[in-house]
Parts: sequence; C-alpha cells; structure tokens
Amino acid sequence: MKALQVGLLGIGTVGLGTWNVLQRNAEEIARRAGRPIRITWIAERALDRARELTRGATHVNLTDDAKKVLANPDIDIVVELIGGLEPARTFILEAIANGKHVVTANKALLARHGNEIFASAHKKGVMVAFEGAVAGGIPIIKALREGLTANRLQWIAGIINGTSNFILSEMRDKGSSFATVLKEAQARGYAEADPTFDIEGIDAAHKLTIMSAIAFGVPMQFEKVYTEGISKLTAEDIRYAEELGYRIKLLGITRRTPAGIELRVHPTLIPEKRLIANVEGVMNAVLVKGDAVGATLYYGAGAGAEPTASAVIADLVDVTRMHTADPEHRVPHLAFQPDQLADLPFLPMGDVETSYYLRMRVDDKPGVLADITRILADREISINAMIQKEPSEGQAQTDIILLTHLCVEKDVVAAIEKIEALPTVNGKVVRIRLEELN
Repeated sequence: MKALQVGLLGIGTVGLGTWNVLQRNAEEIARRAGRPIRITWIAERALDRARELTRGATHVNLTDDAKKVLANPDIDIVVELIGGLEPARTFILEAIANGKHVVTANKALLARHGNEIFASAHKKGVMVAFEGAVAGGIPIIKALREGLTANRLQWIAGIINGTSNFILSEMRDKGSSFATVLKEAQARGYAEADPTFDIEGIDAAHKLTIMSAIAFGVPMQFEKVYTEGISKLTAEDIRYAEELGYRIKLLGITRRTPAGIELRVHPTLIPEKRLIANVEGVMNAVLVKGDAVGATLYYGAGAGAEPTASAVIADLVDVTRMHTADPEHRVPHLAFQPDQLADLPFLPMGDVETSYYLRMRVDDKPGVLADITRILADREISINAMIQKEPSEGQAQTDIILLTHLCVEKDVVAAIEKIEALPTVNGKVVRIRLEELN
C-alpha cells in the first residue's frame, strides 16, 4: 500500500526524536496504521545539521525553505515542530489552506491561536492533531477527547511542567533555596537560560488552556488563566507544609462550577497521601475527575525527545487511519462538535473558593493570635489547623502557620490586608492555596 508522506518542519530535539522513532519502529507503526508512514521532506534552517542527522536515509529531501514542503502536492501531513508563535502560525495556516493535515506539539501557539487554526481546518476538512502539546508522552488529550467522552468532566488538576516539579522536589529533599536549585536545573538541562515560562507558570497555563477547552467544550481562552509561579516559594514553607502533612506542587487547575469555569496555575498544597503529591523530579501527572468514572490519574514523562515523539507519531497514526474518512465523522478538535462549543463564563480569581496556607511572622506577645483569628472570623474564614512555633532563644518573634477551611479568595485577600496592618505582625503574610483533590 502507498505510504503516507509526511513533511517535517524542524528537526530539533522533538523533530529528531520523531525521525528516530519513526525509523526504528517503522514496521510496527505501519502494522497499526494500515500503511507505511514516511517523512519524505524536512525543512530545517540549519541544513548541514539536518544532513548529518539523516545521513544514510535515501527517501528524504531536505530544504531550508518551509514553503517548498507546504506547497508540495505529494505531502499528506505537515508536522510542525519549530515552536514559537511565528512563523509556526503562518506555516500551519498555509498547510491547511493547501489541504494538508497538520500535527503539532506547539502548546503556546494552540493556546493563543487555536480557535483560528481549528476553524480554518474545519472549513477545509482537514485534521489538526496535537497530543504532543500537553504533557509530553502522556496521552492526556486522547483520554479527555475520546476515552472519557461519556463523562461530564468536573475538574482537572495537573503537574504539567517538569522543570518546576524538579525544582520543588529538590527544594523539599535537600532543603535548598529556590535560587540554588534553579541553577542546578539549568546545569542539568532541565531549565532554559531564561526559565521564565517554566518557573512563572506560563508553560503550564498554555497546557491548561488546551485541556480546559477539551474538558468543558469551550473555545481556547489563554487570557483568562490566572498564573502564579514558584519563584517566591521558600524552603521554609515547603518544610512547614510537610509538617502539616502536605506537599507543595505547581498545579494547573480547571474546574466547572455553577458560577463559571476556574482556570488557574499556582503553587498548591496537596495532602501527601494523594498519588499526585508523590510525583517527583521532571515527571508530569494529570488527575481528571468525571461524574461517571470518578478520578483517573495519568502519569509519565512530560517532555523530552522520544516521549514527545511518541505522542507526535500517535497523532500521525490517527490521521493516517482517518484521513480518508468523512470529515463529519472524525473526532472534533475540542471533543465537542464545533457548533456545540459553549460560551461559558470564566470565574475571576477573586471569586474562586479554595482553602489556604497562611504563614505570618509575629511578635511573641499575648493576644496576637486572638487578633488574627478575629480578623479571619469577621470574613467568615475558619481555621482547620495551626502551628505556632516557639521563638528561638533570644528572639522576640515567631511564626504562626494556619490552614483554613474553604473560603473565597477575595475574603482572604481582604483579611490578609488587615492582618498585615497589625502592629504585632512583621512583614508580609505568605499565602499558598490548598486543594484536597478528593
């Protein structure tokens, strides 16, 4: 049977992983797809590097001009692995306009321009597949879009950035500072020279945007994500959280509520007995709650050449199986039929209800705790647990750590403002959200 021809844009880390896995497992993949899948064109600006990486291959053409691939009538599927917003967006839209299916692992592009891309693909009758865009080799997109399709999904909570998870794991294990562990992550190649997207939660927000759209049948709305990173976390708070039976993880959380959809990325205390709390190092995990199935957990490598290539090639196999099917009978890009996407409101962060870890440095005097609890009570914030540390010898100050029951974010913010104004409270109150993930 005639091979399906693929044009690869970019042979960087993931592109090379895709090339290698496709060559190594060609026979197995063909048996599953029903026909061979071959990369016959590669567009790469660094042509000499591309020649070196594909040395010995006789069936591949190389070019530094992506438009030669996009316009080639023999190419069935374009795989975009160059990353970034432009020219990736232009290339994908051009491939769609030329009637080609697209596979991409570009989460930033989909989070920001996915609505435009999917609308163009739907109009042209082609597929855009993007399993590799979220959580590397974990098949979470297929699970959300197909495996859990019988469910009314209730919430998703995910560790979806390996760099941040490595940093938090090392801070907990070694008691090191954020700055020290970040340097180690950069030395190991887990963090970029500019780690902003990872440590400030932007990368996780891109991925959460995609998962939320699929889970709840809404358009991509990256601008609605509340994003808070891990750069201000201290080893002290990680230690206190552990004393209370919790681990701190950077979570992406999206939840359906009667008032709207929550969409937020931030450091979160999770009970240490939860499986997801024990995901360490650069690994990813996504916990999904459906009304019929209950909670399901997906764990694995969230990045890397071959784990992400695994997802990219799975998409290639899906497209190969379905490319001759009636477009109306394919799995919709966002799980729901395009004319059935809902215009649901997104909840402002101030209206989100969760629990909180609060740490404050206070004078070691009678009545201090009573003043703090009175302020919390005025906002109907009740206390679930508390630690009050003995002051060090010769010190006149100590730490109080409180865990609250469920309360509304704007009430906590208002209470913290009043607590910080007390003459017996020194400096800022540390606030970290807490999720039980029952």
